[in-house]
Amino acid sequence: MSQRTHELVRLVQLDRGDRVLGSEAIWLCLGCETCTSRCPNGFDPAALIDALRELTLRDKPHEIPRRIGAFHAAFIDQIRSHGRVFEFGLIASFKLRSGALFDDVASVPGMLRRGKLALTPRHITGIDDVRRIFAVCESAEEDQ
Repeated sequence: MSQRTHELVRLVQLDRGDRVLGSEAIWLCLGCETCTSRCPNGFDPAALIDALRELTLRDKPHEIPRRIGAFHAAFIDQIRSHGRVFEFGLIASFKLRSGALFDDVASVPGMLRRGKLALTPRHITGIDDVRRIFAVCESAEEDQ
């Protein structure tokens, strides 16, 4: 990451949002919450990074690195559609959005052969609930 977690926190403290919003570092965070569980001050850096992502999406979507934005949009679309990630659909959507159509295409036959990529999606039992949550969130965003 170009900026480590404690550096992001410090930049926010110093009111340097211009250096934080749109930073690739906030998108490379895996959200594992290790930083939160280990923070000696009882702070929640993972929640801060989530908030920074949301602020960037709202205020500076043009500053999100193209591939990261493409992956984020593809991932959310998969969750909205199936309630879980459909890997083949995720990859196809990401490739179309990012323009990286032929990167790593040689690995696809082996992944299909080993059963790592299903060609059809599986939906979760509570897919209607997931779609309802997305609809509520989207209507709340429109009301703002």
